[in-house]
Amino acid sequence: MNYAKLIDHTLLKADTKKEAIETLCAEAKQHDFASVCVNPTWVETAAQLLKGTDVKVCTVIGFPLGANTPETKAFETKDAIAKGATEIDMVINIGALKDKNDELVERDIRAVVEAANGTLVKVIIETCLLTEEEKVRACELSVKAGAHFVKTSTGFSTGGATVEDVALMRKTVGPDIGVKASGGVRDAAGMDAMVEAGATRIGTSSGVLLVSGKTATTDY
Repeated sequence: MNYAKLIDHTLLKADTKKEAIETLCAEAKQHDFASVCVNPTWVETAAQLLKGTDVKVCTVIGFPLGANTPETKAFETKDAIAKGATEIDMVINIGALKDKNDELVERDIRAVVEAANGTLVKVIIETCLLTEEEKVRACELSVKAGAHFVKTSTGFSTGGATVEDVALMRKTVGPDIGVKASGGVRDAAGMDAMVEAGATRIGTSSGVLLVSGKTATTDY
C-alpha cells in the first residue's frame, strides 16, 4: 500500500528553525506526502517552499491546549489561511467538554469551520485525556459543527493514537468524515492497523522512515 498520501509530515516543536522547515518541505515534496503540518509562524515559509506541488500546508490552531476563546481561534484560522495554510488542525476546548458544556465546544469548533470558509478543518479531541463517552461526544459535536476530520492527539499531552480510539472515532463519525491518527505509529504494521481501524490520515514526524519501511524511534 502507498502510504505517502496518508501522511501529514509534522514538525511542531517550539525550537524549530527555518532549516528544519526547509528539510521538512523538501522531504514532503520528495515523497509526495499529503501535507506538512507546521506551527502558524512557519505557514508562509512552507507555502512558498511547496508552491507548485500538491503537498498541502497544514497548521495548528489553539495549539496545544485548546483553551483559547472561539474568537481567538477564528482569528488564528483566518490569519493562517491568508498566509497560505490549506488545512487547519484545531484543538477543542477540552475543559468545556469535560464540564459537559457542549454548547461552547460546538461553538468553538464552528467558529473555526466558519472562519476557514471551506478550507479543510480537522478537530483534535486529545483522546488520552478523555473517557469513552467524552470521545464519542467530541466526535459528534465535531460533525455537528461542520468539521471535515476528527483527530486523536496533539502529541503534546500524555499519549497518542490507539487502534481502539481510531475505531471508536470511525464508528462515531460514520464513513464520510476523515479520521486522523496522530502519534503512536512506528512502522508499516502500525500504519496498517490504524488504516484498518478507520484512519484516513496519519500525523507523524517519522514519515520518511515509515515510507522507507523502517521503524521510527519516536511517536510523533
